[in-house]
Amino acid sequence: MAELGTRLKEARLAKGYSLDDLQEITKIQKRYLIGIEEGNYSIMPGSFYVRAFIKQYADAVDLNAEELLETYKSELPGTPNNQVSQSMTTSPSRRKVSKGPSTKMMEAMPKIIVGLFIIVIIVVIWVLMQSRNSAGPNVTEDSASSEIEYDTKVKPIDTEKDKEKEHKKAQTNDKQNSTDSKDSAQETPDEKKTEEVKQSISAGTVEADGATTSYTLTGANTLKIRIEVSGPTFIGIRNQQQQELLTDTRVYNAGEVVEFDATSQNYARIRLGNSTQAKVYINDEPLTYAQQTVTQNIVINFNKE
Repeated sequence: MAELGTRLKEARLAKGYSLDDLQEITKIQKRYLIGIEEGNYSIMPGSFYVRAFIKQYADAVDLNAEELLETYKSELPGTPNNQVSQSMTTSPSRRKVSKGPSTKMMEAMPKIIVGLFIIVIIVVIWVLMQSRNSAGPNVTEDSASSEIEYDTKVKPIDTEKDKEKEHKKAQTNDKQNSTDSKDSAQETPDEKKTEEVKQSISAGTVEADGATTSYTLTGANTLKIRIEVSGPTFIGIRNQQQQELLTDTRVYNAGEVVEFDATSQNYARIRLGNSTQAKVYINDEPLTYAQQTVTQNIVINFNKE
């Protein structure tokens, strides 16, 4: 048995996982898991999958995958990338093609076209600005003349009756303004009452098993879970009776997003195989992990409003 396989198997047994459990978590076939533990990489579908399967195995048992791959790289088969790089190093260099005058002219043509295009744009902008400036004074004169004509049509208030009418009209306007101000003052408390209560998520309580953290969601009418994945990690969602709610329970890869509406539930348990590779959002609000363990369970207790 290879040293890398021995170390992975010891970590699996320490976690209390059987090969069947590990197969469910990583979604890697059991015969490949046995091949990794025995160092029999010939049964793998390809040398690329050897490193990928070992990394998923290590993440599932809380081992540093990069450190393992570097330490035991002598045991691993070479990847096709090494062969490609060697062939590229040994391949002869291409001869440089001499550039003649016609080639230089063709290379300069795009620059000349861009320069002419910029000049045309500058000229068009200048013409538009000149036409706008020339039209400006005429507009000003027309507006000024209209104001003068309007002023000449206004008749001055000469009689005492007219003065009394204007005084009463001013008093009526003052009363209306005071009424409007009172109405606006009375509306202020109602507006405060209509303010929505924002949702709140508790800081999280670590359970006795050390791998489970419980959170409480209040002030919300919905429980929508979104998990953004940045690297290979197992994701599952269960209810209080430990029944699977997520139909596609598996190992997700970088770039994938898991979305689940658990509004009908008052309890949701999220299983993360590698929490460092997954970010959990509750109703679009990011959840702050109370502990930094790699494999952990996140329980959301939903108190509906």
